[in-house]
Amino acid sequence: MSLDLWQRACDRLAAELPEQQFLTWIRPLPPADISDAGAEGLVACVRVPNRFKLDWIRSQYSPRIEAVLGELAGKPVRLELALAPREAPVATGVRPLPSRPHSAARVLANAMAVASQQAVPVPSQGSIGGADEPPAHDATEPARTGTLPQAPVTNRHRLNPVLTFDTLVAGRANQMARTAALHVAGAPGAMYNPLFIYGGVGLGKTHLVHAVGNQLLKDNPNARVLYLHAEQFISDVVKNYQRKTFDELKAKYHQLDLLLIDDVQFFAGKERTQEEFFNAFEALLAKKAHIIMTSDTYPKGLVDIDERLTSRFDSGLTVAIEPPELEMRVAILLSKAKAEGTPLPEDVAFFVAKNVRANVRELEGALRKVLAYAKFSHKEITIHLAREALKDLLSIQNRQISVENIQKTVADFYKIKVADMYSKKRPASIARPRQIAMYLAKELTQKSLPEIGELFGGRDHTTVLHAVRKIGGERQKNTELNQQLHVLEQTLKG
Repeated sequence: MSLDLWQRACDRLAAELPEQQFLTWIRPLPPADISDAGAEGLVACVRVPNRFKLDWIRSQYSPRIEAVLGELAGKPVRLELALAPREAPVATGVRPLPSRPHSAARVLANAMAVASQQAVPVPSQGSIGGADEPPAHDATEPARTGTLPQAPVTNRHRLNPVLTFDTLVAGRANQMARTAALHVAGAPGAMYNPLFIYGGVGLGKTHLVHAVGNQLLKDNPNARVLYLHAEQFISDVVKNYQRKTFDELKAKYHQLDLLLIDDVQFFAGKERTQEEFFNAFEALLAKKAHIIMTSDTYPKGLVDIDERLTSRFDSGLTVAIEPPELEMRVAILLSKAKAEGTPLPEDVAFFVAKNVRANVRELEGALRKVLAYAKFSHKEITIHLAREALKDLLSIQNRQISVENIQKTVADFYKIKVADMYSKKRPASIARPRQIAMYLAKELTQKSLPEIGELFGGRDHTTVLHAVRKIGGERQKNTELNQQLHVLEQTLKG
């Protein structure tokens, strides 16, 4: 009975919670041991593997789990979380280092050197007209959301086989774009044509377009699919313009079933390139081939690109990929570490995710540093070790970002006076930016709540706490606010 009740509760939670939250925090839990507590109802005891996970589930999910269990049981249910018995450590088989001490810098340098020697070589771009070689951009883009080991892009479709829907960590930040991409992969030429995906650097746009191409080829190996960066299309236009061989250009692009093209903002100011791409665009749509494009901004935000082209970009479906929220960043770190064969403690993943929030690429870079440092110092991965491995990154953040700088940056962004940050004025046009500045001060500096309050005109620490909780809560639900905060964080981090 207890097993059935717990399973039904998990099914309900899976339907209610975002997929990544459920898969990360609820699904790995063992079945609850449910007992009768007489007049008090039932007690559900769940054993959790570590203190971090116990505290997080208790604070974030415990009330909802109790409510769902109570609804299904028809009586009150109290959730008790307890630490599971610790298992004996597994021997790593790693040979100990010599006893002489190593500085953090030396250990990390050695780790990076060995990692670079072990990296898989990727073909370089060569000359600008080298249409048969993938541009350098292809080799670096997969690092955004692929697994840490990266395969070279050498096939004629120019697709990285590592970048699939299976290796893409899904979350609220990319949910709409991922859903649209799955539709395109399943029925190219039908819906959402063209599909225009935009967002900041390192958020996973390239992973998503490769995933569509790989999925289509898996379903139809004879499909004519091509991935390229916008710079490669520009190179092809230049080469064919010099040789007067535009029939070759048309033969290459107009016969495709699926064209995947990254960073179309690079077409800005290149009139002949825009003309040729417009021709290819029209030809592909006429034959019901599919086009997926990515950019750093939405179509109407593109500059120096012909209006007839931007209107075509916006004629299908335009979706954004946003900066990943905290729980998605944690899930990404856990997924990447697992792919490396090195399980990452959840408290360490949380620590790294809290301090690296710009994009997925920087998140992976931070993870590589932590894993390399642990490997070459032969130490257990802990928050202390992560702080040591990332101390340069953390010190730069702490040194460059001050509350005063945050106040000025936020005031400029929302077009208010810096003096309004300290004033007692309360209109929404001032109070809202002030709360955002308080939130960023708590997130990006080491200042305490009373210290932050003092720097905002001598406000009480409870006022700061209210602002932090309010903006933090809204960020999870308000897409526009999340994007604004991401822009401010990027600006403050230089």
